[in-house]
Amino acid sequence: MLLPRAHEQTELVEVVRITPDANDPLPKTMAGEETALWEAPEAQSAFALIAALPAGRPGQTFLPGWGLRAHGPKGVLFEIAFSYDCHAARVWGPSVPHKQEGVYPFDPASPQAVELLRMLRGDS
Repeated sequence: MLLPRAHEQTELVEVVRITPDANDPLPKTMAGEETALWEAPEAQSAFALIAALPAGRPGQTFLPGWGLRAHGPKGVLFEIAFSYDCHAARVWGPSVPHKQEGVYPFDPASPQAVELLRMLRGDS
């Protein structure tokens, strides 16, 4: 999956349990409960998994449940919202080139996706 180059500048990541908003399938920012903060080493582990996510076949709807909001020295760099039900992730934000913003399908049953979901949930 395409990972924004700005991930290299990430100092902190918010893990967000996304609150569904039926009125806006592609919101400007993720709404939900912050469930964890990851500093650079943990964030880079998650980014390695994201970069290695194998492509998959997307579902018909995009209803994300988990997301990451990456922060750099000057604020928010990018956001990634994951929909394990529709097998896709949406990437956007101020440090993402317009051509790279979008929805990317991934295989939710892959070892990388399973491990990423474990991290997002905070499972030990």
